[in-house]
Amino acid sequence: MEKNKHDVFEEAVKTLKKAGEIGGIGENAMAFLEEPKRIQQFRIPLKKDDGSFQVFEGCRVHYNDAIGPVRNGTRIRPEFNVAEAKALGLFMTIKHAVADIPAGGAKGGIRADVGKLTQREMETLVRSYIRALNPKGPWSDVPGADIGTGQQAMSWMLDEYEQLTGHHCPSAINDKPTSLGGSLGGEEATGRGVFLTMREALKDMGKPVEGCRAVLQGFGQVGVAFADMLVASGGELVAASDITGGVTNSEGLDLAALKAHVAETGGVAGFSGGSPVGIDELFTLDCDVVAPCAVHNVIHEENAPLIKAKLIVEGANGPVTTGADEILHKMGVMVVPDVVANSGGVIVCHFERTQGLSDQYWDLETVYQKLEMRITKAYRQSAEAAKQAGGASLRHGAWIFALKRVEEAMQLRGWI
Repeated sequence: MEKNKHDVFEEAVKTLKKAGEIGGIGENAMAFLEEPKRIQQFRIPLKKDDGSFQVFEGCRVHYNDAIGPVRNGTRIRPEFNVAEAKALGLFMTIKHAVADIPAGGAKGGIRADVGKLTQREMETLVRSYIRALNPKGPWSDVPGADIGTGQQAMSWMLDEYEQLTGHHCPSAINDKPTSLGGSLGGEEATGRGVFLTMREALKDMGKPVEGCRAVLQGFGQVGVAFADMLVASGGELVAASDITGGVTNSEGLDLAALKAHVAETGGVAGFSGGSPVGIDELFTLDCDVVAPCAVHNVIHEENAPLIKAKLIVEGANGPVTTGADEILHKMGVMVVPDVVANSGGVIVCHFERTQGLSDQYWDLETVYQKLEMRITKAYRQSAEAAKQAGGASLRHGAWIFALKRVEEAMQLRGWI
């Protein structure tokens, strides 16, 4: 259960400050990075299909663009706010830097419930969002998809951008369908990256993927892609959950049957191939790996001491709080941080922009090969930075490596 006392941006800044302290990052760089470089905030009026009228709050955070133009997600959900966008923009800054991507971090979105919008209302809202951003193209800011948005929303965004500018520019928006210049492999990229980084961590622990017992929180696009690769490699999914509930089977869940059940009923709850399990029990089950792939702050100071797994791979952004991270590190639990583990989507978005700018598109095998090479390198660089920092956690290693890159870029530009 998410603990509301943990503000997601405050948690992100705690990690920033600790990594800066351990890594010896200069105080000028730290002062600049404690807040975003710029924030756009606006209100979107909408005449609804039933004749009513509603005003929606929107924003876009450009956290830091020292390394390159800012990129990434657009989130639409009822609880979305600026603090969330700031935290995610900071995470994106670190993700790009640790993966050697020449880009800065951005995030934005709209506070709205997509389940209460008609398709026409959703399209109008998304197009209005792009108009409010007044986007300047792929050399400035490249929005992408996130919670509440997907390929259709990105298609509307691209069309609106091209209507405004009067020319085709597939690289202006990420996470598009392939028919509009999107990259193959984009939809499963984040889950694939979670699996690949888990595999690298298990290697360092001297364990194979075969026979590995994993617990998955979040049975959406990311979680399912991760589970598919886990089971295909000989691992076992011993528990899974989503917003409807959870299920566990110590002998391993039948993944194909579980996916069919979710497709039919809309959620994990009620699956007959295992026993029900609550969110408070899920993370404490006997297993080798925990993969939180849903929302932030689900592993906190209260439940961290109860975790039996020796490896946590963060498929979501910020699922482990700062306090819990310290507890787990002392317990000898390895945490592969979100800025590495779930960067697969960010990496393929980089590939998508590259392909769009060059008008040369890659086959799926090429995308997968390049993704594996880049995310594995990010993991290894983070592990080495942690080692050089005197046995720091992998999270701090990743942030230290990234912060040094960002600091150098800001120094060369004369910002600090």
